[in-house]
Amino acid sequence: MSLTEHIAAQRTEFGVPHAVTCRALGVAESSFYERRGRPPPATRRRRDGLDAAVRACFEASGGTYGSPRVLAQLRRDGLAVSKKTVEASMARQGLQGRTRRRRRGLTRADKAADPVPDLLRRDFTAERPDQKRVGDFKQVDTVEGPVFLASVEDLHSRRMLGYATSLRRPTAALAEAALNMAAAARGGDVEGVIFHTDKGSQHTSRDFANACRRLGVTQSMGRVGSALDNACAESFFSTLEHELISRRNWQTRDQARREIANWICGWYNPKRLHSANNMTSPNDHENAQTA
Repeated sequence: MSLTEHIAAQRTEFGVPHAVTCRALGVAESSFYERRGRPPPATRRRRDGLDAAVRACFEASGGTYGSPRVLAQLRRDGLAVSKKTVEASMARQGLQGRTRRRRRGLTRADKAADPVPDLLRRDFTAERPDQKRVGDFKQVDTVEGPVFLASVEDLHSRRMLGYATSLRRPTAALAEAALNMAAAARGGDVEGVIFHTDKGSQHTSRDFANACRRLGVTQSMGRVGSALDNACAESFFSTLEHELISRRNWQTRDQARREIANWICGWYNPKRLHSANNMTSPNDHENAQTA
């Protein structure tokens, strides 16, 4: 707080006349009134402008962006700003994304299933779209009861190509519905795509294996009990939990299904900056590579 602001605050908070405060601080009363009429200094105006831009970016993300993504978005918007400046602004305004929670797994291994090799071996990079995909299940709780979500994510852009929800339980049919949606997003031509999952009974079932063969999709599976073997699928659900689910208290299943679909199609795919894409959204990353 500047000296001028301090003198004004004494009058506001304690009712002390400006003249008394000026004499106590050894400041000429005329100097106080002259300085009080001036506009704020340039440094103060720049700081206030930066704070406003940082807050607008933070609020546009639904209060989920930390300083790295705020910094990336501001630079994309043409603002020349440093990492430390953004961090200081967020700390000054008390802006902080929520801490992540460890999610509950739904994997139930089928020990009797035929073995499927791990074709990724934790290499989650892809040189082009439709080369490698990952998928998993998540339970989303509501007051009315749980909703189960199946996912299919393209590893080239981290775009969520397919997803499906069920009100009963995670089944092979639910996984197949997400797989079919992902195929439809590519015009039905997904021959040769590797689809990597865990060894849950849904993915090791005969029905799901037949669905993959029908589409020309090659299955790949990580080891039982090793979340890191399917880390990208786990990471997507962690983001979903962090940025949407933990911030809602849905009363009905329909509310949850609707908001999850809107979050994927209206925020995650087209707008959310992804670190694996050099801080661009999945859609923008795909479009840039295609162009």
